[in-house]
Parts: sequence; structure tokens; C-alpha cells
Amino acid sequence: MQKSTTSKSLFLLPLLCAGLMSAQNTGWIGQKKESAAKSPQELAKTNGFDRCGTTEYEDFLRKHFPGRLTTEQFEDWLRPLIQKAKNEKSQNGGIVTIPVVVHVIHGGQAVGTAPNIVDEQVMSQITVMNQDFRKLMGTPGYNTNAVGADVQIQFALAKVDPNGNPTNGIDRVNLCQSSFKKDAIDAYVKPETIWDPTQYMNMWSVEFASPNTNLLGYAQFPDGSNLPGLNPLGGYGKTDGVVANFATFGTSDLNNGTFMLSAPYDKGRTMTHEVGHFLGLRHIWGDATCGDDYCADTPTAHTSNGGCPTNIASCNDASVMEMVQNYMDYTNDTCMNIFTINQKDRITAVMNNSPRRASLKTSVKDIAIPLFANDAEVKLERTCSAVTCSGSLNVPVSLYNRGTGVLTSAQITYTINGIAQTPYNWTGSLAQDKSQLLSLPVTAGTMGGPMTISISTVNGGADQRASNNTINDTYVGAPMPVAQNVVFNLQLDYYGSETSWTLKNSAGTTVYSGSGYADQTTPTLPALITQNWTLSTDDCYTFTINDSYGDGIGLDGGYYNIKTTSGTVLLSGGSFTTSQRKVMKAQTLGTSEVDKKNNFGIYPNPVSDFLNVTKVSTKATFEIHNAVGQLVKKGTIDNNKVNVGELLRGNYIITVKDNNISENFKFIKK
Repeated sequence: MQKSTTSKSLFLLPLLCAGLMSAQNTGWIGQKKESAAKSPQELAKTNGFDRCGTTEYEDFLRKHFPGRLTTEQFEDWLRPLIQKAKNEKSQNGGIVTIPVVVHVIHGGQAVGTAPNIVDEQVMSQITVMNQDFRKLMGTPGYNTNAVGADVQIQFALAKVDPNGNPTNGIDRVNLCQSSFKKDAIDAYVKPETIWDPTQYMNMWSVEFASPNTNLLGYAQFPDGSNLPGLNPLGGYGKTDGVVANFATFGTSDLNNGTFMLSAPYDKGRTMTHEVGHFLGLRHIWGDATCGDDYCADTPTAHTSNGGCPTNIASCNDASVMEMVQNYMDYTNDTCMNIFTINQKDRITAVMNNSPRRASLKTSVKDIAIPLFANDAEVKLERTCSAVTCSGSLNVPVSLYNRGTGVLTSAQITYTINGIAQTPYNWTGSLAQDKSQLLSLPVTAGTMGGPMTISISTVNGGADQRASNNTINDTYVGAPMPVAQNVVFNLQLDYYGSETSWTLKNSAGTTVYSGSGYADQTTPTLPALITQNWTLSTDDCYTFTINDSYGDGIGLDGGYYNIKTTSGTVLLSGGSFTTSQRKVMKAQTLGTSEVDKKNNFGIYPNPVSDFLNVTKVSTKATFEIHNAVGQLVKKGTIDNNKVNVGELLRGNYIITVKDNNISENFKFIKK
């Protein structure tokens, strides 16, 4: 319910559950502080659960994005757009379908073992959101309230992945860790797994770790006005989306006996609530006593409600009851069943004008591409076992059936450092969009380095889709070969005191280390730390970097790399939780492993859409890494061009490989 402007001071209180906007920071505090937990009285309303991700996410946004719009600035921008939406009969004349990708985060558990929820549980969540946002008659999402609205938003699991290949919209990711605290989700899980947020609504099913074990979910509020001189208020694109505890993801109404859900939050309304925030809605009590949610048709609520109370008089009119059935309250899932007309107007304004929300309206990632009977996909999984100085670990891959027929056999060929390994022959039975984890054996003594994995045959014949058959990546299951003389670069984030690192030789002796760094007192990253390392030939070294807070250094632009003296990146990283470990072996590198300057060239730089690459053959390949060392795109250089149009703005490094020659170039995507 909208109030008078006399309560404006309330607007600057921290906003709950979606990391909504805070007041613009007037200073910089180079120190992280845990947010105060909800009061026992508040938690008692919701059975001891933190119904929504409240202050913690707001603190996260505040410390990472100083200078965001105040609540008033955002509402001033949105208000005329809402009025415009009210004057329109529908969202540009029809129903909007938002393509969705669900990232099921797990630590290596089998599908159906917590937190690796089954496909059917994921799909049940999409069903609930469609029932709720469309007010479908005959479903729990229907209501007869005079202000109850069909929001005209619906959701569909993506049918096309970012590489243009078929998908079922469910992205299972083994991060070698089963649970994550919320800061680590925002700093590590999201950036590691997110699909283009301008084309997909990203959802994450996770298990929360302490101190967030009672948290049910949270979301990121939409970006706003693009007003000059003001930074985006909602955060980076690489954190944009909605997150829920795996035990609240989906509905028990559709349980086939394999779902892992916990009552009374087992009907999928946690995600309905969080997606409401993702689309611009606020809590009905305005996150203050009798606060403002900027929707006139939601009666003014004193505070949040748990359970499903009745006959609670609203703040301004004793004859009007609080709308405890609204999806933006904290009541039990079975109590919720209404979005209002004004909430719909607000969502419409956001969908028409907020940058990453508006682009979802035109995304076609939910439209299926032609499918074939025989189509297998191979996906490289993380090596979770510790790499040591002796021996080589097998290569974990998942084999997916993307064809319409049953997949019964496949042959996988692979090479490491140009050395062919024994082909892997798989037999079994996989239905469409199902997968199986495989472990590809590696010849003893193999070093880390370039790796190619390909599907050569499917069901005894040719695979009918070549674009998802091949992986060009780096084998990390053994020490990486490095030069005797290397350059170590470390870009700390704002919180240097959390970072420490060591380089130890095979005897366990620390040969280089760093710690005791200062926190920044201004929102400026510290100067790059550069050291020249001299390593002993044929000795094995372990580099370990730690973050005491548990959110790595990558989100704020921190990273590390180890380069040859001529500039070739040998190892890099920075996106992790508590620690990251790399194992390397010093040796004299061959000609194929050192820089060969000026073999290739790129232009234009900065670039908008297509990067031209000169002096390469038709067999040349490329890899693009972002500023923190994450691989964001790879493939074959087609007609001397690389399409970078879908990359987010920023700095990148492209590695061009052709005829055993590799060269790196920095470029800017504008």
C-alpha cells in the first residue's frame, strides 16, 4: 500500500530478501561484517527458518557496489513507468515467456541424493510459478479476490544453451563442495555457473552452509534507471538471479516419490516470492512497521506474517484486513495465492524498462531447435580429487543424450598434450536429456596441459550434431609444466587481510609466500603485486591461496596468474571459496609451450561484435578468459573471426592456438 511521503526516512532502511537497494554509501569501509540475524520473534513466525535472504544480501551489495541508487531515486525513476504500464492493456500486447535455466549445485552426489535434486522436482517448480503468476484456474495459484491479477508472465525451461546446442534447461554442476554460505554463493557459485542473464533467468538450487543453514532463498533486485553518474543498483550481471534451498525448490503436490522437500515450505512459493523480487516487487509491509510497498491495492501491513493468520486489521483501516495471502508476505506456502493489479503494473514497468529484464522478453532460448535421433554431448566435469606431484588422475566427463532416440553406445577419443589416449567405449541406456558420469583413464606420467575430448561414434554410427561433441580444455589432473623462471602476479580484492598464499616445493618447504596485506579504505583495488620466481628444474611445487572469509578474491576483480617471462599465462585463478590449489612442475619448456610473439594478430580492439584474427589456418582454435581467469568461451576460429557479441562488457584475454603455437591477446569488449 502506498503511503504519504512523510515516511520517507523509512525508505532508507535495509531492504529484505532480494538484496534490494540500500541508501547510497557516503564512505568506504574496507572491512566485512556479518549482518545481525533476524530476531527470535521474527524467526518464530516462520518456524525458525529465515524465510528470505534479508540483510546479508543487502550487505553484500553494499560492500561490493558502493554508489547505488537510493530507494527514493529508484522509485522516482520507476513511478512514471508504472503509470505508463497502467495505461497499457497488456505487456506489449501479449503474454511474456521468460526462458529459465536451473543450476542444480551439488558436491558429487548421485542424482536424487541431496542436494542433487531430480529433474522432476526442478520441473515442478516451473509449474508452480506458472500457476501463480498466471492465476491459473483450478490450481493453488488461483484466487477470486477482486484485485487478484494474472501477471501475464510465464516461465519455460530453456531449450537452447549458450552455445546454441539443445538443453533441457537443467544445468547440473559439481563444485566439489556440497554446501555454501551465501557470500560464497555470490562470489563463487554464481559467477562460475551463470548463463547469459540477458537471455536467461538464472535459478540456483543449493544447500546453504553455516551461518545460513536456516535460509530458504533470496534474489537480486532488477537494475534500474541507467541515470548518468550512478552505478547499477542491483549488482553485476554475473550475480543476477534467484537462489533457493534445494528442500524448498519445487512442490510436493507433484512429488513422484523422489522429491526432497520440507513442509511447510514445500509448495514452491519460496521461488514465487523470490522471482517476485527479481521482477521488482517489495515485501507487503515495506520492510518497516506499516511501511510502503508502493502498491496501493495491498493493504498496509504492520510487519511480516508467518503461518496463515486471519482477521489482522491493516494499519490504516480496521475494516480492511492485511493481505496475508500475498506472495510477498512470509506466510506458509499453502496460505499464498495472490499477486495484485498494482503488483502486476510494477512488474510490467520493470519488464519493459529494466535492462536485463527487458531483454528477457525478446529471448528465444525457450524455443526448441531441430533435434536428431542420434545426438550425444560430452561435458567436462571438475576434478575434485587432490592433484599430487606423482601420478595422474582420470578425467571426469558427463555423457548426455541430446537425441530423441535412446543412447546405447558411444566412443570417446581424447588426447592430452598431443598424446592420444586409449579410446573409451561406453555402453548403456540413456533416455533423452539424461546423463552418466564417466571417468576417462589417463596414461601414467602424463603432465597437465592442452586436452581434446571428442565423441567419435554414437549408437554405432555418426553423431548427427557435431557442435556439442568436442571439448578443448586443459588437463588439470596432473602437475602443470612451467618454466624455471616465471612471473607471479596477484591482484588482491578490497579485503587484503583475508588473503594469504604459499608456494611449497616437493619437500614441503615454503619457498615463496605472502600474507598480512592491508584492507582498502577507498573503493579502489590495490596495486598489482608482481614477483619473479626462480624454480628448481624437475621439482614439483604446490601453490595454495587462502581466503579467510570464504568468498575468494574474484568477484571484486581480484585474480592471480603465473606467466612465462615473455607473458604466456601458465596458471591462473581467483574465483573460489576458502582456498584454491595448483600443482606445477618446473622444467625446460618445449617450443610449443613458450610464447611466439607476433605470430597472430587481432582487431578491432576495443570490439563490439566480431574480433578478427589474422595469420591463422582453418584449424585454429581459441579460448577466451575473463579478468579473473574464468573460461567464458572457446571454439574454432571461423573465417578468421570470433563472435564476442554475447560477452558482457569488460576486459578479456583470448588465447589463439594453431599448429602448436599459442599466443595470448588482451582485448576490451565494449
